[in-house]
Amino acid sequence: MRDDTRRRDRWYPPVVIAVLLAIMAVGTINNLVRNPQPRLVADGIPGVVASRAESSLSSSDLKYADLYQHALADLDGLTLPNGATLAGWNGPWRYVWPRDASFVAVARCAIGQYDEALHVLSFLDSVRPTSGRWEARYTETGGRVNDGRPKQLDGSGWVLWATWFCHAGGKYWDLVRESADQIVDELGPNGLPGASSDYWERPETQVTLGTVAPLLTGLRAAVRIATDQQHPAEAARWRTAAETLSKATDRVFGPDYPRTPPVATSFVAPGVEPIGLNGGADAIVTVLGPPFAPARPVVTTAIDDAHAVLTQPNGGVTPGEVWRADGVSWTPQTALFALSAAARGDRATADKLLSWLDEHRTSTGALPEKVNRDLEPAGEAPLAWTAALVVLADSALQNPLPIP
Repeated sequence: MRDDTRRRDRWYPPVVIAVLLAIMAVGTINNLVRNPQPRLVADGIPGVVASRAESSLSSSDLKYADLYQHALADLDGLTLPNGATLAGWNGPWRYVWPRDASFVAVARCAIGQYDEALHVLSFLDSVRPTSGRWEARYTETGGRVNDGRPKQLDGSGWVLWATWFCHAGGKYWDLVRESADQIVDELGPNGLPGASSDYWERPETQVTLGTVAPLLTGLRAAVRIATDQQHPAEAARWRTAAETLSKATDRVFGPDYPRTPPVATSFVAPGVEPIGLNGGADAIVTVLGPPFAPARPVVTTAIDDAHAVLTQPNGGVTPGEVWRADGVSWTPQTALFALSAAARGDRATADKLLSWLDEHRTSTGALPEKVNRDLEPAGEAPLAWTAALVVLADSALQNPLPIP
């Protein structure tokens, strides 16, 4: 009887390798079909050039002078005469998000452009809800956008932070009181708010870190405003709410601070660290640390871990763990991690991320919404949120930003 063992040994490994490569190829093709490459929608604002920002370059590291200059010029172009700051110039981006506008106001104040910042805050004050949640976005004239998007509770936190940062609590006290009280009213018996849409812009069935983190920042900012404006009753009420929300956040989301609370905990063996399941990393974890909140070691670890998990092969960052399959990076979240690093004194990480953003601008120098798998700018350009975050990160590299 003939022994075919040697012959089988010769052909078996190549066949296995070929089968595995074929499976990988099919998987790659399937991923490309399911997640097509996004492309650039628009590049730059017609007629806008980076000139006005030159007067502010003394506050910027010359390494990022051109990036900083273009970001400021684009913020100028996206801010209309009535103070409405558009998220982008075109189509579905041509609206005012309270979140984006708040970051623009903060960026302005960080470099001393207080008049411009108050212009933005005045628009927000004109559209504020006297009760209830902020709309996800508004038209450039202050109207509602009837597109089915749910209201977003996180807006209350963002506008409070911006108002405090810009020392405008006295001027906009009604906005402060109504937004802070809305947050207090939303807190349930467990110390957390109910489900709300957040910066992911989708309906949610449970509370997310994308809502909780900005509300914590907003409540702390509101306490500072109330104290400065000599409203002791409000300061005490909001301080109690902030402490309640903070403890609930640590209890329910800590120590990893994923997007949603873990649904299970596995104790592998006595003495072994428990493992939280589900939730997934979210770039908004950066808002639990500087410049939005005082630094804490457990949060710093969570931010660094999330950064590692959310970094895409192209070098940028994705908003959440469930977004990783398409290989696309989003510039606001990349800039959030740059700001976080700069505010925490991690200059190496901040430099790396700002350099990446600088290298992946469009042909006009604008910061795009995304960078696709082929390292091409994609989505809308410029994007106000990213531009504001770049200005803030650059500012944080020069001088510490105030923390509520």
